[in-house]
Amino acid sequence: MHSHGMYDGWTRESKELPRLVEITTEIKASLDVEFGYILRIRSARNSKIVFRIEHPPFMNSEGKVAPPFDGELYVKTNDFRFFLGDTVWAPIEDKRGAWRLITWLDGEKVADRTLVLV
Repeated sequence: MHSHGMYDGWTRESKELPRLVEITTEIKASLDVEFGYILRIRSARNSKIVFRIEHPPFMNSEGKVAPPFDGELYVKTNDFRFFLGDTVWAPIEDKRGAWRLITWLDGEKVADRTLVLV
């Protein structure tokens, strides 16, 4: 794990990762705050990354409790950096609480961090 905590804004389509603002596990919940972690993965080109974000219960667009966010991607280079995180959006109240971010590389857990939005 290269860093974790609060970051500046991040655009998913950009090759640039967000810049670290503060290393912390406690994030002040306010609109558009970016939080998560950056992993630096070496010598694993073409390996599979699987990730999950477990979050406090909040309603999705269908009015149901949103499930954890899951995804996968492949390591593109031999010195690969990966950001896993989220941004706080309205309403803020139901986003407060523990957000657990987990990453596996080829089936082996390589990162597991809980960040708390307060």
